[in-house]
Amino acid sequence: MKYFQKKRNNPLLNYNNQDDEDPMGGVANLFDLGLVFIVGLIVTLFSAYHLQDLFSEKSNFTIMKQDEAGRMEIITKKGKKIKAIKITKDKAKGMGQRLGVAYKLADGSMVYVPE
Repeated sequence: MKYFQKKRNNPLLNYNNQDDEDPMGGVANLFDLGLVFIVGLIVTLFSAYHLQDLFSEKSNFTIMKQDEAGRMEIITKKGKKIKAIKITKDKAKGMGQRLGVAYKLADGSMVYVPE
């Protein structure tokens, strides 16, 4: 007769176990996986575009951007200070001395030829 009695300690025979029936249990794992993917993507983008200098206190660099409308923006970093300047045609005007000519080649690189 002892073979016909239910074992109450066996989790396989416990049909009222709520942990096994939770349909949203896997969503938490998908969220964690998404976070790991996003962090990996950010690290990859920073290394692909060589933006590690952005976090260094001793680095100095200048980035020049131009949008589709032709407006330019110069971003400079000197030590801990980052400054962005939007250049307009009025700011670019002025008296000065011509120093040379810059040419843009077919491959996208630029060459400066001093006079």
